[in-house]
Amino acid sequence: MMKVLVVDDETDVKDLFLQRFRREIRNAEFQLAFANSGEEALTYLASHTSEVILILSDINMPGMSGFELLRHIRQDFQAPPAPVVMMITAYGDPESQAQAVTLGANDFLTKPLDFTLLKQKLHDLT
Repeated sequence: MMKVLVVDDETDVKDLFLQRFRREIRNAEFQLAFANSGEEALTYLASHTSEVILILSDINMPGMSGFELLRHIRQDFQAPPAPVVMMITAYGDPESQAQAVTLGANDFLTKPLDFTLLKQKLHDLT
């Protein structure tokens, strides 16, 4: 089972992911956890480090940005298995993509999310 941490300040994201991954959750392929901020994500990771395989993080969030969160993840959670981090943004600009890759992101997705593509990428990881 792949444990996925979704980090996004938009409250409807949780319902959307639970709806789109309903079958995979029921079949015990994925387990989803949610954080509404970078700070909340770091707190969650501190007690679930070895469990989380993939982190999907929004870039634009109040407080700690997705980029800052990514920097913390790559500095503070080096123990294997290091989580795969995919950054999500409404802006598909090359500068954001380059910054995400420089900070250690494994992939970059744009909103609105293409859940078919996301599921394909997740299955490729398993």
